[in-house]
Amino acid sequence: MLACPELFVLRHGETLWNAEGRIQGALDSPLTERGIAQARRQAQILADLGLGPRTHRFYVSPQGRARQTAGIVLSPLGVNPEVDTRLREIAMGAYEGLTRDEIRQRFPGAFDEQDPFLWYDTAPRGEGFAALQARVENFLAGLTGPSVIIAHGMLSRFLRGAVLGLELEGIAALPGGQGVVYHLQDGHHRRLD
Repeated sequence: MLACPELFVLRHGETLWNAEGRIQGALDSPLTERGIAQARRQAQILADLGLGPRTHRFYVSPQGRARQTAGIVLSPLGVNPEVDTRLREIAMGAYEGLTRDEIRQRFPGAFDEQDPFLWYDTAPRGEGFAALQARVENFLAGLTGPSVIIAHGMLSRFLRGAVLGLELEGIAALPGGQGVVYHLQDGHHRRLD
């Protein structure tokens, strides 16, 4: 378990490609109306907690879907987040832009006898878990105080897993969800609704 300040971890709202079942990874698509509503709900959660630039630092992935979410979430708080490239989503290489059915057609056997979580680690020309974990740990090591992080699904799992001291199996079991807020403090983890 990493020694870490209080964290609020937000995943971007639903995107067009999420709704279509397309793998985004390093690619991007805009938020849907549902995703915009999810970001507004996240904004309300943070506002109800009294978070702002005097109490927390704010970080966002450089990817458009996270930045669009951050704009909706943070503008009512008067916050401009710091963009950090270490918060980008895991790159999925040859799978990016494809649906799972298209991946099955183009890469026969890609999902055979493999835990669904693990194919994120085995995508051809993808980033892989070791590289993702290294940049997450590098980011966390530089935090100096309470922080709000707006990023992505796999990035969020690995970040929360590092803070909670989880191995890969525990990371895979962490809850996900779009437009969610997770609070981490003193080794505890909870979803805020």
